[in-house]
Amino acid sequence: MEKVYISGHKHPDTDSICSAIAYAEFKNRTTSLKAIPIRLGDLNRETQFVLDYFGVSSPEFVETVKPQIKDLKFDIMPPIHPETSLKMAWSLMKKHEVKTLTVVDDNDKLIGLASITNITSTYMDIWDNAILSKSNTTLENIMETLSAEYIYMSKSVKPFTGKIVITAMHPDNAREMIEEGDIVICGDREDAQKMTLECKASLMIITGKNEVSDNILKQAQEIGCSIIITPYDTFTAARLIPQSIPVKYVMSRENLVIFNEEDLIEDAKDIMIETRYRSYPIINGENKVLGSVSRYHLISKNKKKIILVDHNEKAQSVPGLEDAEILEIIDHHRIGDIQTGSPIYFRNEPVGCTATIVSSIFFENGIRPSKKIAGILASAIISDTLLFKSPTSTNTDKIMLKRLSEIADIDVDTFAQEMFKAGTSLQGKTVDEIFNQDFKIFKMSSLRVGVGQIITMDREGFDLIKDDMVSYMENKTEMENFDLLVLIVTDLLRDGSELLATGKEKHIVAKAFNKQFVGNSIYAPGVMSRKKQVIPPLTTASTENN
Repeated sequence: MEKVYISGHKHPDTDSICSAIAYAEFKNRTTSLKAIPIRLGDLNRETQFVLDYFGVSSPEFVETVKPQIKDLKFDIMPPIHPETSLKMAWSLMKKHEVKTLTVVDDNDKLIGLASITNITSTYMDIWDNAILSKSNTTLENIMETLSAEYIYMSKSVKPFTGKIVITAMHPDNAREMIEEGDIVICGDREDAQKMTLECKASLMIITGKNEVSDNILKQAQEIGCSIIITPYDTFTAARLIPQSIPVKYVMSRENLVIFNEEDLIEDAKDIMIETRYRSYPIINGENKVLGSVSRYHLISKNKKKIILVDHNEKAQSVPGLEDAEILEIIDHHRIGDIQTGSPIYFRNEPVGCTATIVSSIFFENGIRPSKKIAGILASAIISDTLLFKSPTSTNTDKIMLKRLSEIADIDVDTFAQEMFKAGTSLQGKTVDEIFNQDFKIFKMSSLRVGVGQIITMDREGFDLIKDDMVSYMENKTEMENFDLLVLIVTDLLRDGSELLATGKEKHIVAKAFNKQFVGNSIYAPGVMSRKKQVIPPLTTASTENN
């Protein structure tokens, strides 16, 4: 199912978050897409109150929509256990046409890589008759490698400690070579088999699928020597048995080049150019293997698909937007600077809240939002219109709020008071948190302008930190190269706003509102809306200034 991410703006407010969640529900109910609401910052107190009140989960936090490893159509190959034999690993590589296998522990976490290179190069160096004991090869691996059947399995089977011996000589001569615990490959000669048991071998491998006499079986049981029979001849069995060693003996453990599913493709590409391996494991945040990626997978890189709500300016949007495919924009602000490569669905209406537009989309399509979604949409309208105190409010907002509140079963006035009280408290917040809780960046003429807004019923609390706020803004103006920085402090009880301003172009604020600064502030009675009562006059004044 194709994913589409629905995103509000940076420093998200209640409208941005709730509209993204609600529009995701609409898309999931009306299309075959998997719509995922995302957020670009922490929730403010008001928004958290709303989501908690209606029992709605917070959207996933996303840092960027640049293509990531998880967006690729990479290979999905089950990992292997460290005890897997070389023969089995080799067979899996040929079957699935891969060059590398990931090796995981009992918790499915990556511990190493088994590649054709380290398997073949190591295999050429393991003609050591003690290789099975050095690698702690299991009897199960030996039987699998030799396609063997067991005749007798000792109850005390332990990792083999002896060497491999082939009895291709007279038994008296072979006796001098066999030590207790050795692994002995025999043919059908009973005298050689008997001598092997007398030397207390730990495993006897009978080649050619020859049978074992009752006497030999009884003797093997007495000394605890396991017996298996392979259909292969002695030469073939001797050639194959080193392939029974486990991949943990030859796999690479150190300096592994791996990618996390969250890694950016552009970063992975640079690493691939430097290292030039055939494939690279992909893991998740728990170090569990998801698959593997090769250079050719980069050809199929997929752009993330995204729908923007409550904004249409690049500076306010998610990082990496230029590498994503914008499908739609739903907004109620001025037309910004976002460009698209092809025509899209763009719905922009002069209403007080994006949630009003999203609600209209539900009802226009004959769909009734769920009680929870109706609740958060109503909350967004109350928030963005300041319960219709803002001049951005329209009759459409009022009609939609009435309809939604009935579905959500809330008393608007009572709920609004609780929501504003929860959201406007400044207690426990830092100056940075207060300033950035609803902050947007604008391009006005040639100027870089930042405008934040806080809505409070705790005016006294703000006055205590006012000087610290001005210092913070002056520092931010200099460090982030703003020409003008404005904080709108909207007082719900007084129906007006104080505008704090810093920057070399702060005189634009005085010009826009035809008032003189007192220190760094101007009081603007009746000003409640950043969108309708602050941004337009600032834009006009900045244009006239140039």
